[in-house]
Amino acid sequence: MSARPRIAGIVLAAGRSSRMGPRNKLLEAIDGEAMVRRIAAIALGSGADPIVVVTGHEAAEITAALRGLDVTLIHNPDYADGLSSSLRAGLSALPSGIDGALILLGDMPEVQTSVLSDLMAAFTGESAICVPVRHGRKGNPVLWGRSYFAEMRELTGDIGAKPLMARYEAQLVEVEVATDSIFHDVDAPEDLSRIRQPGTAG
Repeated sequence: MSARPRIAGIVLAAGRSSRMGPRNKLLEAIDGEAMVRRIAAIALGSGADPIVVVTGHEAAEITAALRGLDVTLIHNPDYADGLSSSLRAGLSALPSGIDGALILLGDMPEVQTSVLSDLMAAFTGESAICVPVRHGRKGNPVLWGRSYFAEMRELTGDIGAKPLMARYEAQLVEVEVATDSIFHDVDAPEDLSRIRQPGTAG
């Protein structure tokens, strides 16, 4: 590995937002911009490169919301199979020579760029799994070394890579952060209302 590892970002933005009713939560505006655009911009601000955004449900609308950002768009036609299918699609789109990948959920728009930077700073090599921790509780996003990419591609169902985290607990690098944003996702309309309250986003 080079002195400065190559770390990519993968934004998972293919889901159907079933608990939001007819609305696609990733297209909902937060501080004047679509949620998916906000999280993509946060990823770009970390310095990770490239940033891959995996689309699925309402891909054309998601693509339009990201127009002008320096991201790589990958469509996952199997998005209905769950989160693992989007993870596979994102990993498959990474160029060779990537040492690690930040896995970001498209419905966590409060995550701060500083969290991503802290994870990248703690990255010790391709066998590391860097996870943000607050008061002893693990959150997202997680930075995975490339040693796990092959096993991540074998995952199935509507889950992320948590089973691998349990399997490789000895490789975890816990990164203490000073924000609860690593726990906050948007699953329901009330979550969106909370974020939109003055002073709560970011």
